[in-house]
Amino acid sequence: MSEAVETETEFKAVLYERPNERIARIVLNRPDKANAQNLQMLYDLNSALDKAAADDDVRVIIVAAAGKHFSSGHGPMGGPDDYSLKDVAVGTSLGFGQPGAEGHWAFEEEVYFGLCWRWRNIPKPTIAEVQGKVIAGGLMLVWPFDLVVASEDATFQDPVVAFGVNGVEYFGHPWEFGVRKAKEMLFTGRAITAQTAKEIGMVNRVVARERLAEETMGMALEIAEQPMMGLKAAKESVNQMQNDQGLYSSLRSAMTLQQLSHAHNSLLHKIPVVPSGGEAVRKLIKKPPLDE
Repeated sequence: MSEAVETETEFKAVLYERPNERIARIVLNRPDKANAQNLQMLYDLNSALDKAAADDDVRVIIVAAAGKHFSSGHGPMGGPDDYSLKDVAVGTSLGFGQPGAEGHWAFEEEVYFGLCWRWRNIPKPTIAEVQGKVIAGGLMLVWPFDLVVASEDATFQDPVVAFGVNGVEYFGHPWEFGVRKAKEMLFTGRAITAQTAKEIGMVNRVVARERLAEETMGMALEIAEQPMMGLKAAKESVNQMQNDQGLYSSLRSAMTLQQLSHAHNSLLHKIPVVPSGGEAVRKLIKKPPLDE
């Protein structure tokens, strides 16, 4: 990859790089936590994406991750003591402090579903540069973006049916994997490899780990040669096709079912998820992918 023209240090949990005048590269930077999400990371990523989207010189945005794994999913959501969700919320689903299902739904609506849908509609080409494990909520840092370049060691997994819910909050599974593979992955909780993800259309290219950044940058440079108006119009045309096919309404329906599942678990177990789910998920993560 080319030497960065500029590296911003304004964010705490992501790096903002300019490896080329037409390309922004945003790097998830919690490698010691396998890039597990917290509020700081999610809103730093959101702010960095806003910065790149607002920069008229930037034509392509890459989202990458430091360390061995792209993202191990949702971690503890807390941030610094002065980090207040109501001060950074970008959506309309407020009421985070309300008791019961109301506050829980508002939180997930904003932090998970709302941010993903916002990123999906950035009017510039975006590329996810993915290595290692992508588990559960980690998928929500891949699916909103337009193209995916994955290393040969990358795997993709959503094992959270074991928690007694339908899947991660941005329920792109049938759109990304196809109906049969989505059901198999959800029902078993097992991962798939990058090669299988490519064969079913979720991943664009699979490359050697040591060439991941270089290959992603090469794709970004090729795209950045196109006029920005054409890129915006092409992206919007494809997104509108998905919208007309019912993408948004299906995502909303699944989000509602997740809240029903949380409410059911809260009544049954006094917490929003099945108590044995954590141990079950840890066992599933250790299993080999479905296609090995």
